[in-house]
Amino acid sequence: MRKREKESAPGTWQEGDRAPDFEGVCHDGRVIRLCDFRGQWVVLYFYPRDHTPGCTLEACSFRDTYDAFTAHNTTVVGVSSDSTSSHARFVEKLRLPFYLVSDPKGNIVRAYGALGTKRFMGRLFQGTRRMTFLIDPDGYIRRIWHKVRPLGHAQEVLAELSALQQQKPHPDT
Repeated sequence: MRKREKESAPGTWQEGDRAPDFEGVCHDGRVIRLCDFRGQWVVLYFYPRDHTPGCTLEACSFRDTYDAFTAHNTTVVGVSSDSTSSHARFVEKLRLPFYLVSDPKGNIVRAYGALGTKRFMGRLFQGTRRMTFLIDPDGYIRRIWHKVRPLGHAQEVLAELSALQQQKPHPDT
């Protein structure tokens, strides 16, 4: 895979593009940036709301496979528009061992193209779409899941991560 140095417009990222850096406040008040994790793989997943059935299922799936991700030198980061206090309750309730970043203004969500039109009970609105990005240790997007189904998603990401780590690097990368 050839890595693209040119930055794309927000939301038009492709596999091989450099992942846009971001800064956000976590559930514990810590400020993190994507560049803090250079040298590690990063699973960056976007989800609509804390404490909802699908988001709980997805978070628990990443929690239950977390040891396997860390064994693959991978950090898991979840992002939603919920407040840090909501994230803190969600982390405590579910015993989540990874970062949840609060993005109340939607800056990170928009930068990654995870903001979109959604429908609930016949009403259209703008909200966070469930998406996942797998970012390599050099900061490049290696895989994008545009439409995520929470059940089994963490296992799907882990399988892709394992396959990518077993590949020999391409000479152009």
